[in-house]
Amino acid sequence: MSKMRVPASTREVAVTGESDALEPRGDTSAPAPRPAAEPAGLSPTLLDDLRRLLAAWLAHEPGARSGTDPEEVHHLRVTARRMDASLGLFKQQLPPNLARARQTAKSMLRALGVTRDLDVQIADLAAWSAGLSEEERADLAPLADLLARERGRAQARLVRVLDSEPTRRWIATLVDVSARVVARGNGAADESASLVAPRMRRRFRRLRKAVRRLDARSSMDDYHRVRRRAKQLRYALESGAGMCGKAAQDMLRALRRMQDKLGTQHDAYVANKRLGALAADPASGLPPVTLFLMGRLAEHHKRITADARRTVAKSWRRVRGKRWKALRQRLTELEVAPVAPDGAPAAVHSVSASSANGGVTVPAETHPLSH
Repeated sequence: MSKMRVPASTREVAVTGESDALEPRGDTSAPAPRPAAEPAGLSPTLLDDLRRLLAAWLAHEPGARSGTDPEEVHHLRVTARRMDASLGLFKQQLPPNLARARQTAKSMLRALGVTRDLDVQIADLAAWSAGLSEEERADLAPLADLLARERGRAQARLVRVLDSEPTRRWIATLVDVSARVVARGNGAADESASLVAPRMRRRFRRLRKAVRRLDARSSMDDYHRVRRRAKQLRYALESGAGMCGKAAQDMLRALRRMQDKLGTQHDAYVANKRLGALAADPASGLPPVTLFLMGRLAEHHKRITADARRTVAKSWRRVRGKRWKALRQRLTELEVAPVAPDGAPAAVHSVSASSANGGVTVPAETHPLSH
């Protein structure tokens, strides 16, 4: 049993993690976090994000620990990414303990990523083998068993990371900040626009630079860099979506399409690398007939990768065109007329009711077993 200490006011939302396979020894409760320095100086936008994302973490962590639902691992991973993106947008405001929390999130994401990759590969194998004969599916069973064993080991590592002192301290710090920080009164303007707008532009420029570097000789690492840049821009935009209204909605849709296509490409690439490693490892004990079918599966993944490459240019045109121009104009307006804490803009610019209320509903990433 691993428990985190949280303030009494928020104890009802704390998560207790359990694992029969990995029972911690002795008292592994994380020490209470040191108080955040000057928490009242944090942006209301950041505080809202952290409270929302903390609630999502506490909701999905039990399912990710159990290992029975692959989507729970996916949701937990996405939540951690979004937390890191929000903290990154406002990093100049962060007190030391929240700044340190970002490093813990990055370490934890690696463990979540390995587990998620195996979930995707197991699902892809099942989908592809559904089109094979019964005899061929039987020949693929050794590969399915091997991936399942690797998935079990990855799950055990993930639980250890979730039970670790850095992770529990990270969550306790977020709970502490969420419980103690009081947002500014309605009369004070939220400075988020002046902080977020320049960083959104900077993340767009980084994405544009990564896309422009792509050519016929580009490696999968180059495409993965584009995907990361698209994801960073998307999460940044989600953090400031309440200020940007329809311009944010349109850009988020375009970024999701681009990220989905690049994610399909990346999944196929990772799966191919794993197939190659398993085929080359004598210790895997895979019979020749299974290795032959793995070759056919590898060709299937290569076709997916080739198709995804051809669609990147089209997806990018949707991102950089009128959608970016509209968003850029909205960011300029926000810098001139910051949004007040109640969502109302300054009198210099009028904003629709949907924009005043946020204008954007950030959907959960529910695409089955894809990044």
